[in-house]
Amino acid sequence: MPTSLHYLFTVFAWGLTWTAIHVQVGLAAPDISISYRFALSGLVMLIGLGLARRLWRPRRHELKWLALQGLLLYCLNFVFLYRATGLLPSGLVAVIFSLASLFNAANQWWLLRITPPLRLVPAALLGVSGVACMFWPQLHGASASWAGIGFAVLGTWCFSLGNLVGQRNRNAGVPLFGGNAWAMSMGAVGLAFGAWLSGAAFTLPTRIDYWGAMAFLVIVGSILGFASYLTLVHRLGPAKAGFTAVLFPIVALSASTWLEGFVWQPISIIGAIMALAGNLVMFWPMRTVRASTRPSPSVKTD
Repeated sequence: MPTSLHYLFTVFAWGLTWTAIHVQVGLAAPDISISYRFALSGLVMLIGLGLARRLWRPRRHELKWLALQGLLLYCLNFVFLYRATGLLPSGLVAVIFSLASLFNAANQWWLLRITPPLRLVPAALLGVSGVACMFWPQLHGASASWAGIGFAVLGTWCFSLGNLVGQRNRNAGVPLFGGNAWAMSMGAVGLAFGAWLSGAAFTLPTRIDYWGAMAFLVIVGSILGFASYLTLVHRLGPAKAGFTAVLFPIVALSASTWLEGFVWQPISIIGAIMALAGNLVMFWPMRTVRASTRPSPSVKTD
C-alpha cells in the first residue's frame, strides 16, 4: 500500500479510537479495558497467522526486544496517558501528545545520533499551535495538574521510545504482524499485572456497545492501526511518522461533531487549518537547485 494511504489510514483509525474509548469509559477500569484490548489483538493475530500457516516464533534473543516494544508501546504509553486524562482536560493531553514528532526526533538524535530534518521545527510549531487552538475553548480557564502534565509527557515519551524499538525490530527482520502479535500479547500481560497490583476488578462488562467499541479498537485501532503506523516509522522515520498525532484531533473532533454535538468555533477552524499547514510544511516536496553541469562556452579569440 502506498505510504500516503498508510498515513491517512493511521490518522483516521486513531482519530476515531477516541470515540470508541469514550464509549467504554465507566464500564470497566481503564487498565482492564486496555489489557483486554491488547490481549484480544494479540490473540486474533496469532490465530489468524496460525490459520494462514504464517505463524512466526521469535528466537530467544528477539524476545527481549519484543517485550520492550510491548512494554513501551502497548502498556506504559496507555497507562500514563489514561492517568493524564483523569487529571487534565483531554484537549491538553492531545496538545502534549501532538509533540510526539518532536519527541521522536529528540530520541533519534539522542540515541541514534540521527539529525532531524530542518523543516521539523516550523512544521511542529504550526501543528502543535493548531491543536492548541482547536481545543482552546476547553483549555481556556481550565486548571492544570502538574502530575497530569507529567503523566502526559511520560506517556508521549514511552510512545516515542516504542517507535524506535519497533523500527529496530523491523530493521532486524521481525515480521510486522508476527512481531506485533507477540509484543501486544506481552504488553497485555504487563497491563494485567499492573491492574492486579493496583487492586482493579477484572470485570466483564455486559453492554453490547462496550464490546462493539472493543471490536473497533482491536481490529482497526490496534491490529491495522499499529501495523500501518509502524510501516510509516519504517518508511519515513519516527519524526515524520509521529506527525500523524497532529491530525488525530481533527478526526476526533469531527466525529464528536456528529456523535456528541461538538460546535466548531472560529478559533477551532483556524487551528485545524494550522495543523494541516504544519503537515504541508513537513511533507511538501522541496525543489533542489542543481548546479548546471553544462560546460561554459569557450571564448573564441583570433
